[in-house]
Amino acid sequence: MSITAEGTVLIVGAGQAAVATAEALRTAGHTGPITLLGDEPYGPYHRPPLSKAWLAGAITAEQLVMRAPDLLARKQITLRTGVRVQAINRAAQTLALDDGSTLPYDGLVLATGARARALALPGADVGQGAPNVQVLRTRDEASAIADGLAHCAATNQPVVVIGGGFIGLEVAATARKKGLAVTVLEAAPRLLGRVLAPLLSDWYAALHRSQGVQLLLDARITAIECDGDGRDGRATGVCLADGTRVPAGLIVVGIGVHANDELAREAGLACDRGIVVDACSRTADPRIVAAGDCTARQLADGSLLRLESVNNGNEQGKAAAAALLGTERPFTSTPWFWSDQFDKKLQMAGLSGSADGWVLRGSLQDGPFSVYHYRGDSLIAVDSVNAPKDHLQARKLLDAGVSPTREQAADLTFDLNGLLLPR
Repeated sequence: MSITAEGTVLIVGAGQAAVATAEALRTAGHTGPITLLGDEPYGPYHRPPLSKAWLAGAITAEQLVMRAPDLLARKQITLRTGVRVQAINRAAQTLALDDGSTLPYDGLVLATGARARALALPGADVGQGAPNVQVLRTRDEASAIADGLAHCAATNQPVVVIGGGFIGLEVAATARKKGLAVTVLEAAPRLLGRVLAPLLSDWYAALHRSQGVQLLLDARITAIECDGDGRDGRATGVCLADGTRVPAGLIVVGIGVHANDELAREAGLACDRGIVVDACSRTADPRIVAAGDCTARQLADGSLLRLESVNNGNEQGKAAAAALLGTERPFTSTPWFWSDQFDKKLQMAGLSGSADGWVLRGSLQDGPFSVYHYRGDSLIAVDSVNAPKDHLQARKLLDAGVSPTREQAADLTFDLNGLLLPR
């Protein structure tokens, strides 16, 4: 089932996937009303700079804007901010808002994103615990962390980051570049263990240590120590199971996210750590699609894939728009991601989790370099550090299903682009 070209589309969310869907609808010729419903007080803004340039004070609020309201208005896309959707009535095809009003829809897009996970310890629940324990997902959360970094700088207090994933390490790098003492506590035996091979985990550990970051791996946190009752007092440190106490003027918790799938779940849509969608961003309800960080995409083998990236939001948004209009535009291209830490840019193409081997192209010590991941004889992912040409080339190879041999990938003199030429 598809909506008519004049049908009303409501989009719950105002982030990357929401904007991508709205703009793709207009590009495809949809002429009906399109409304973005954002629960934050801001219009669409870029999230990747929050843990880097925004924290560092290197960009302004204007530079953070993704689409200004006047630009959306020129495309006849209505933006409503500070709006919370309370429920979806699928039978009536309406949304219930927190002000008691309802909005009808012909097509509904759920682009509700995700929220940061809190640490399940007294004093660590943001909003309920100490004011200097923060997470990072939104602009306001990033601003609170920036204020905390400034306070630490003024009072000569250290920063503790809980979680050695991308967000945690990016915050650590930004804080260290400001001259602050930084300790990263990671529960796993290595950094970025869910997404990187041990070779790169070790390389990142060495990079951070070389910049003065203290890393504590296999860290078991037992408590957040506060100078009050955890509500009125500030956190002063983190206690570990081995008796270590790590002092802190600011604690940033970066231990992952929860998909915001409650609206969909309460409306009876399938959810499993996210709103379950197919390759075209369709839910089980033909009038409802979902895109971005709130989704779990069902693959051909029945497994679910969660991707949290700008690329995923853009591509799922385009697929969602096509699905509402009755055409298929499955998201099948190679997923890609990036992370900036100190003066190193990691660019990832593909998913390396199922790899059974890898080869190195370039030098870990001198850089730039790339790690090519294989499953059997098939190239499945490439992680590149300060090697943008390798990254773009890798995406072309992976999209085309072309696999250089391991020997070819490791040989800097071998022209991998030649494998892409018609034969």
